[in-house]
Amino acid sequence: MMIQETVAVALVLLGAIFMFAGSVGIVRLPDFFSRTHAAGKTDTLGIMLSLAGLAVYEGWSLNSLKLLVVILFVAIVNPVSVHALAKAAMEYGIKPWFRPETGETEAKEK
Repeated sequence: MMIQETVAVALVLLGAIFMFAGSVGIVRLPDFFSRTHAAGKTDTLGIMLSLAGLAVYEGWSLNSLKLLVVILFVAIVNPVSVHALAKAAMEYGIKPWFRPETGETEAKEK
């Protein structure tokens, strides 16, 4: 049981680290698209790792099977929802941020 609990705690902590990194990315990144990228990637992986840790802690049971189904659901739905959100923002007219020295106008001229 000691190994199972250690793996479960490690997975949950790793998931929490990824979710914290995503939170920092939301605060620090410059534009909407960068922020949604940070939130989409890191939160998806963080949630999946945390739920996997809970499934390992639970052992082989109906509850761990339900957690694995939720992991599959999160793996499919989170990236699709972030993509839909970014596409809607693009259609609304929000422009991506570019560095001033390598801005959109300079990229077109090259």
